[in-house]
Amino acid sequence: MGQTVVGNSGKPLSNGQQLCLSAFSGIGGLDLGLEHAGFSIIGGIEIDAVARRSLALNRPQIPYLKPHDINEVASALVPHRLGIAEGELALLAAGPPCQPFSKAAQWAKTGARGLDDNRADTLQGLLTLVERLLPRAILIENVPGFVRGERSALPILEKRLSAINCRRGTRYKLACRVLNAAEFGVPQLRRRAIVIAFRSGASPMWPTATHRERPMRAWDALHDVCPEAPPAPTGRFARLLPSIPEGFNYQFFTERGDGPELFGYRRRYWSFLLKLAKDRPAWTVPANPGPATGPFHWDSRPLAPEEILRLQTFPKSWRLDGTYREQVRQAGNATPPLLAELLGRSIAAQLYGAKAHRDPGLAIARAESVPPATPPRPVSAEYMALAGHHEAHPGAGYGPSPRFRHPDGSSGDGGTAGSVHTELQAVEAT
Repeated sequence: MGQTVVGNSGKPLSNGQQLCLSAFSGIGGLDLGLEHAGFSIIGGIEIDAVARRSLALNRPQIPYLKPHDINEVASALVPHRLGIAEGELALLAAGPPCQPFSKAAQWAKTGARGLDDNRADTLQGLLTLVERLLPRAILIENVPGFVRGERSALPILEKRLSAINCRRGTRYKLACRVLNAAEFGVPQLRRRAIVIAFRSGASPMWPTATHRERPMRAWDALHDVCPEAPPAPTGRFARLLPSIPEGFNYQFFTERGDGPELFGYRRRYWSFLLKLAKDRPAWTVPANPGPATGPFHWDSRPLAPEEILRLQTFPKSWRLDGTYREQVRQAGNATPPLLAELLGRSIAAQLYGAKAHRDPGLAIARAESVPPATPPRPVSAEYMALAGHHEAHPGAGYGPSPRFRHPDGSSGDGGTAGSVHTELQAVEAT
């Protein structure tokens, strides 16, 4: 007999019309946005203890299911334990671990392993929940690699949903898009894969991009955020940051930049020494940055957790538990709540005919003006020892693990980072 699954209070979970169960809740970005869209979160599933403590700080009224592992929950959960009947759940929303599908993970020793990664096993638990609950809609948010390339999760999702359709008489059909959050009012260039499936087989109505021509800027989000303890830069290149203009990265110090040539062009990953510009959206904030990984604040320091949360469109009141690195990881892994709100509105419109009569509740206000960029400082003498000619990256595919070879038979020297990631980041930055 499976374990009994109950909320933290041990009481029956609440009921309502637009009921939603949250899986891989993280710090509640997806949940918060869906609540603003009119959904009632009746419970969540989150295995990370630090994230659960952060959830408790901000969402004490939401019960998070025990046991916390999604596979264990799925093996035991029956609808009546949630106070609902089979098929009554409106939405099952999930943000599975992104590392198996992340481009950034390709620079780790293990690389992005897709469905070969043990963390991808959680998808099986998620699909078991689908069959047990038969929600009217499914919403999954992840990195673009979740739906693209040879490591895509789509084959397993389609196979399992097809089997569920055969057994249960449903018509789940996946639809997916990669959306740039900046086009929807998030002050951050953040490309996310969105997967939606309706039990009826209907095709989703996607939200309209409202900020494609006039995106929100980093200044809009951060000008009134005052961190209690702004983090100080660390590492070998910490004192080089003040010499990089706003909106530039290490390439300012290459043969194609205006500074002294300290590095080879495209020999580093795009976010190396990358600084925010006040008048543009932020670049994607990472969850596990190294000491030289941006984006950095225009004040030449790492971003504080409060600032990352704001760039993600969390309310200024949101708090995080844990160490500095744990807080950065939580904030960087989160779903932008504003994007979730807009997706939730589109789903609610299809499920219930719900209409929005106001602007998004999580939208960030545009500042009346933006101060001019701070002029960069001269390069410190300690870095001028690097000055001189540096070979540029030999080209796409000729990195440290080359896919191609030069006509002379050599593979080329890829430097410290591969060009595929650099090019994707550069495209996103434009």
